[in-house]
This record gives sequence, structure tokens and C-alpha cells, in this order.
Amino acid sequence: MQVSRMNKGSWGKVRAFFDLTTTEGLTIKGFKLVEGISGLFVGFPSAKGTNGEYYDTIWGEKECKEEVNVLALQMYNDPTNGEPVLTLTEENGKPKVVEEEDVPF
Repeated sequence: MQVSRMNKGSWGKVRAFFDLTTTEGLTIKGFKLVEGISGLFVGFPSAKGTNGEYYDTIWGEKECKEEVNVLALQMYNDPTNGEPVLTLTEENGKPKVVEEEDVPF
């Protein structure tokens, strides 16, 4: 998976909005990079409920959320805001970070 688009800015505690494209070609829109007490973290897409609170519309397990955090922070800190340098792949059932130099194309 990779971050396919990121709009940086400052909207309250939100520092960026981004989309995520899976290896299967599915693009999920509406992720947020939020500045919290412990630093930046990813907020998954959400919708406002009838009681005024926001609820995630996309759910990810802990490992998936950590992968998305790594990709989003890498893209956010990229001064050119170009293509992501890190790509996460599966190796032996576990996520593996692959540097751009390791990609054969």
C-alpha cells in the first residue's frame, strides 16, 4: 500500500489529508494526519453520527494502523512531497519496509 495523494496544511489539529492506495488497486480517501500530545498520528476516515460524535468508517487492526502511520509520516516529512520512498510489503506473513533503492524498476 502507498499514500497516493497528500494535502498539507493546518486545519486546527489536522496537518494533512491523504488517500491510501492498496496493492489491489483500491483507493481509500479521507485519512487525516493529526497533531496530538505525543506527536503526529493517523486518523482513519470517519463520519459524524446523529449524536454529534465522529465514528471511523474504515477499521484497521493495530498492525495496519502502524503501517499507515509509517507511510503517512514518511510522505509528510518528504520535502519534495513526491512519491513515497517507503513501500510496505508482506514477507512471511509480516509487513516489511522496502527502500526505494531495493525496488527493481
